[in-house]
Formats: sequence, C-alpha cells, structure tokens
Amino acid sequence: MKKISTEKKLTVITVVVILAFWYFITKFGAFSEIIIPSPKSVWESFIDVITTGYKGHSLLEHLGTSLRRLIIAYVLVVVTAVPLGLLSGYNSRIRAIWEPIIEFYRPLPPLAYYTILVLWMGIGESSKLALLYLAGFAPVYIACVSGVMRIHEDYIYGAGTLGANKAQIFFYVIFPATLTDIFTGLRTALGVEYTTLVAAEMVAATAGMGWLVLDASNYLRSDTVFMGVIIMGITGILLDKIIRIIEGKVVHWKGKNS
Repeated sequence: MKKISTEKKLTVITVVVILAFWYFITKFGAFSEIIIPSPKSVWESFIDVITTGYKGHSLLEHLGTSLRRLIIAYVLVVVTAVPLGLLSGYNSRIRAIWEPIIEFYRPLPPLAYYTILVLWMGIGESSKLALLYLAGFAPVYIACVSGVMRIHEDYIYGAGTLGANKAQIFFYVIFPATLTDIFTGLRTALGVEYTTLVAAEMVAATAGMGWLVLDASNYLRSDTVFMGVIIMGITGILLDKIIRIIEGKVVHWKGKNS
C-alpha cells in the first residue's frame, strides 16, 4: 500500500485549516455575508449555477468559453514565443530587434493597452485573444532568451568542433539545454494569462468565468463571486498540473544527478 508523503499530508492539513477558519468566521458573524459569504452560501450558489445557469449560460458554457479563449491564445504563444525567444538568445541581432518591444509593453498593466486593442480590433473575440496572447508572450520569450544565454559556451564550441553546423547546434544542443527554462516560462505564462482573463472578458462579453465573476460583483453577489473564483483557482491548478506532467515526460532528467 502506497504511503502518503509528508508534503501531501501538509497540503491537506493546510486546506482543511483554511476551510475551517472560513467556516468559523462566517458562523460567528465576524464579517457580513456581502464581504465574506459562508461556505454554505457558496455551495448553494454553485448548485444554483449548475442547475439553472447564470445569465442564460450554464456553468460549463462559462468555463468552456474562458478555456477556449485561454487555450487558443496559449497555443499561439507556444508556437511563436518559444522559437523567437530561442533565436533571440542565439542571435544578438534578432534579440536587438525584439527585446525593446518586449521590454516596453511587458511592465504595462493589461488594461492599459486593452483599450488600444479594442480600438484597433473591435470588441469581439480578436481583441480578447490578442490581450491574452500579449500577456503570455513576454514570460515565455524572456525565459527562452535567458535559457539560451545561460548555456556554457564550451558546449556550443565543442559541438562545432565535432562538425555540427548551426542548425544542428540549435536543435541538438541549445533546444534540449533550454527545455527546463521553456517549461518554466510556459507555466508562468499560463498564470499570467489566467489573471488577465477577467480583463479580457470585461468588454462586450456575455459569457466566461471572468465575466461571471465581474458581473456578479456588480450586483454584490459575493457568494457567486467566491464560487467563480474558487472554480477558476481549481481549474488553474489542474492546467498547471497538466503542464508539469508533460514537463516530467519531456524533461525526464530534471532533478536527477548526472
């Protein structure tokens, strides 16, 4: 019989303590239900949205809409930011072209340039996907550039000495050596995109978890807000877990002694 690790036990204990603390502070009326709803209220809100939906859409439709936006933008980030980041780390001229652009918009709050995206692309799905894409692009690009620049030059020179051309050095030396950094960037990008989701669904949206939370807050429905936030948090954990599983399969040597 497989034993439960100490780390997993501590995780379970932490969750139980948080839930117990939440239950007791609401049970004894330490805060108004509008500020912190009780676990029972949040659960009843969950059952209500599951059975009757919210503003004409079921919970699965809201979740599916958000995940569709998130995944489309995320896939675009993977197929563009990874190769461009690796090439920028490998070639200083390419890096000199792209780095000023990335460093300029990266610190900006998403809402700061979302208004510009809406002006350029309208209030439809295009501007929402563009916002999520830009939010996720920078972390992956920077992680890839950093990963390439941390590679010891002796590895590259050694491969060249053995007769490898630039393409072979890139695919057989640089790319494998940066996989850990790439996955770190991918995990960071997923988190950044997810936090930007509410901003992406603020304008002209009628469905999505971010929109659901925002709309419920306008009517002071804190039970629905908490329910939506909890579902988004659990979904984010599951998505991150998927990436970590893929990382474990691809970067199978990570954390192992040579």
